[in-house]
Amino acid sequence: MTSPHADILRMVRRNRLVGMWAAEKLGLVGESATAYSNDLAKAALEAERNDVLAKIRKDFDAAGVVQSDEQILSVMSNSWLKAGRTANRADASDAALVQIARNLQSR
Repeated sequence: MTSPHADILRMVRRNRLVGMWAAEKLGLVGESATAYSNDLAKAALEAERNDVLAKIRKDFDAAGVVQSDEQILSVMSNSWLKAGRTANRADASDAALVQIARNLQSR
């Protein structure tokens, strides 16, 4: 059984991975791709913004990116598994999100 803190961090990592995939599909590169990915990662911490599928669907539809909900969900599932494998290894880019998650847990 995992702790709520670990689940939050895993969701943040999953959303970051999905965000990088979606950014590539949207034609975003560099800082724009990173910003998009980080926005999805932060959404894991905000109840009113945590519907990642709806956000990506809206962005893909607006940009004319053809991906089914099933394809997006598949990427989300695979990213969840990958995020679980890296749960014990936070990189420098996770630092701010890890701190936010810790602050939320302590409330």
